Amino acid sequence: MVKKKSVLVLAGLFVFISVALAFGQYKPGMFSRRDKIQAPDFTLRDISGKTFRLSSLRGNPVIIFFGATWCAACRGEMPYYKYLYQKYAQQGLKFIYIDVNESTQKVARFARQNSFPYLVLVDEDGSIATDYNIIGVPTVFLLDKDRNIIGISHRVADLHVDKFFPAIK
Repeated sequence: MVKKKSVLVLAGLFVFISVALAFGQYKPGMFSRRDKIQAPDFTLRDISGKTFRLSSLRGNPVIIFFGATWCAACRGEMPYYKYLYQKYAQQGLKFIYIDVNESTQKVARFARQNSFPYLVLVDEDGSIATDYNIIGVPTVFLLDKDRNIIGISHRVADLHVDKFFPAIK
């Protein structure tokens, strides 16, 4: 009887802690324009082998999409990401797709098959995803022209890009 109570108490404690930790994760709207949390700079290679450094885009707002070829949710977000690209790219918003923990060849094939119009980078060892505290894909960051994080979400639509760039129609 005492053993059953101990098991039930431990199971209940485990569930409570798991739920508490889950609610302690990112919450939409946690970044505001007053927060000055700068996105970590990084250097990665694109799918054609060229080196890219995030700081080279200073002066432009940037949207970074962390994803993977195997991720069904990432594929589901791609139509909206492409829509935003078509709407905002000519207005100065820079778009980056970073594939995490996969080979350049696999990512290049995926990007070609899906006609990605934006810069596609490969984080083969996941180090940049670690620097950005990515706990799952898709994860999308919106950066202002000074590389400050002004939005983060697991869904592109939740960033409300129109709200941050209302003059761009």
